[in-house]
Amino acid sequence: MRQNQIKNVSYLTDRRKSLRNNLTPAEAKLWTVLKNSAFKDRKFRRQHSIENYIVDFYCPSEKLIIELDGQVHFNTDQMAHDAERDKRLTELGNKILRFENRMVFVALDEVLAEIERNFRQV
Repeated sequence: MRQNQIKNVSYLTDRRKSLRNNLTPAEAKLWTVLKNSAFKDRKFRRQHSIENYIVDFYCPSEKLIIELDGQVHFNTDQMAHDAERDKRLTELGNKILRFENRMVFVALDEVLAEIERNFRQV
């Protein structure tokens, strides 16, 4: 590991691989649109780590993180953890978008439009 490396640190490799191999249905659906730079020619990575956090999707050119939230994210403890996590990731210069899982299934066009609206370079 390089000194001061904060992305895709080696101690999270196995966890990232496990998450990539076990995507939630919402993550799998969104990934079909984002993979292979298919969405607006932006490269996205799935289950990408930044410091100790693994984010659902990350676009390096935009420093944009996309998180899909299921039921587990709607309890008080998890919401506090997510807020702390988002604060740190934002401090590192990233922008974070959060969508409920169901939005990917009922309003995918709206989700994609919101992602595009948050690109720094259009």
